[in-house]
Amino acid sequence: MSIKKLISVMLVTAMVITALAGCGKKASKDSFEETLTIDVYDVAANYQGMQTGWFQKVVKDRFNIELNIIAPQVAGDAIFQTRASTGNLGDIVLLEAETFIECVQNGLIKDISKEFAETKYLKDYKDQIDTFNKGIPGNDDVKTYGIPTQMTNTSPTSYSQEVIYSSPLLRWDLYKELGMPEINDLDGLLDVLEAMMKNHPTNDDGDPAYPFSLWPDWDGGDRMIGIANVVQLTTWYGEKIKESIILKPDGTFIPLTDKAGSYYKILQFLNKAQQRGLVDPDSGTQDWNTACAKMSAGQVYLMWYSWQVGFWNSQDRLKNGNAFIFVPVKDQMYYAEADTYYGSGRVFGVGSKVDGEKYKRIMAFLDWYASPEGLEFQHCGIKGFTYEVGEDGKYIRINDNALMDNLPVPEEYGGGGFQDGNNAINQWIVDAISINPNTGEPYASQYWKSYKEATMTDMKREWSERFGAEHDVDYMKKNNKLVISPNVSVALPPDTNDISVIRKQCNETVCDYSWRMIFAKSQEEFDAMWDEMVQKLEGFGFKDLVEFDKAKFQVELDAKNAAAKK
Repeated sequence: MSIKKLISVMLVTAMVITALAGCGKKASKDSFEETLTIDVYDVAANYQGMQTGWFQKVVKDRFNIELNIIAPQVAGDAIFQTRASTGNLGDIVLLEAETFIECVQNGLIKDISKEFAETKYLKDYKDQIDTFNKGIPGNDDVKTYGIPTQMTNTSPTSYSQEVIYSSPLLRWDLYKELGMPEINDLDGLLDVLEAMMKNHPTNDDGDPAYPFSLWPDWDGGDRMIGIANVVQLTTWYGEKIKESIILKPDGTFIPLTDKAGSYYKILQFLNKAQQRGLVDPDSGTQDWNTACAKMSAGQVYLMWYSWQVGFWNSQDRLKNGNAFIFVPVKDQMYYAEADTYYGSGRVFGVGSKVDGEKYKRIMAFLDWYASPEGLEFQHCGIKGFTYEVGEDGKYIRINDNALMDNLPVPEEYGGGGFQDGNNAINQWIVDAISINPNTGEPYASQYWKSYKEATMTDMKREWSERFGAEHDVDYMKKNNKLVISPNVSVALPPDTNDISVIRKQCNETVCDYSWRMIFAKSQEEFDAMWDEMVQKLEGFGFKDLVEFDKAKFQVELDAKNAAAKK
């Protein structure tokens, strides 16, 4: 080969390498000269203010943006009307689907069709995103306004997880200490919890411990009327609260106020617990952060959300046998939503006032938020700190107490505590059960091969022998204890003005009376409060609300039934 030809080949090779390097280069703040503050109106957030810590550094390094979280759960519902009246709800908005559709119709949400078509990662969920947007009344041209949260790439009827969102979770060592008794019903569960508390009235530091530690922050949100800690436990009996009504396993609806329904049953259960001295007296006034601190400190003996165990279950505790795990209650039938293929019921969008450079950066951020890299930060944490890559390319958890103990993160991520810097948006575009293309395993670490091997402890073997199953869902399926509700995406009718007023009055009344009933001193006082509450609700027009909600959620139920037949 001639020198001239060799030089030519080398130059071409160098150009190709440079081009390839440019194609693979991540967005960085150097690509964006001006730092922009993005207001995120966020119904899922438990924190209000500027995102700080390691996640803020990750975002700023890539997009040179800072996230200002606006949280109605913190600021109060009135902030929605205040901001909406100005025509500027936020730069990024995260809303319940019905509210989102209303905001589209009121001109508060931007049409992102063109920019969505140019995304790299969001397009992978085009079917789900299009399905939601087709359901927006008047959107005949199927413009893209919303991006559903927690979508998956499985199917509407799949249930891929090994645990369900809500079930009774007990400390295995404390349960084993009692001889692993069979629990027949809620009264039997209270007997077990009372025995635990009698044996261990404090945590290891001498702080008082209770089976139940509740919090009011989430009351009335997420398509519910009533207090969240009651609403979630109703799923233990195969029922699902749908605003003012309860969907029963046979596909029928009853009013929330029906004494034969699970809202009354669970409220009464918590009152019985309180009368036995099993409820943390701070429950009605403490916030979510305080309750979580008590979980991390070992001051709670019953958990019922699957995510709660993240505040306690380290690998060491799983090995030592003092971690939380599902313990069946024989009369229960557990309700679970299928994989959130079409989304979890909340929706991301872009505020209609956003344009120019800010719009460009928001779309880049949202696309990254649905990317494997973005999802790894959201679901796996920080490479080299909360996980490492094994020789086979699959991930291995490390520092699995980073969240519960707020471990300091590496200086390259800005230092500070891991929990303090965690993603305050508190909602994902893609669910953690989805497969990470970098590993071929779900993003959720509890499904990693390495994690399963590391956590196959004596505790899990004992549990498996005791209940004859590999894991929670395996037990529920084997014993016909699982009601799987298909995942669908439908646009539900928005409230009329009159219904909106009734709903607000009824929700405030149910929440107020529910907390008072939990702390009632006797069954007679409890029932008197219940009857008084029902009378007030009827005065507000509760029956009209129930009829409205029956028609509203029948649309969803019909879609679920159709999905189940596919």
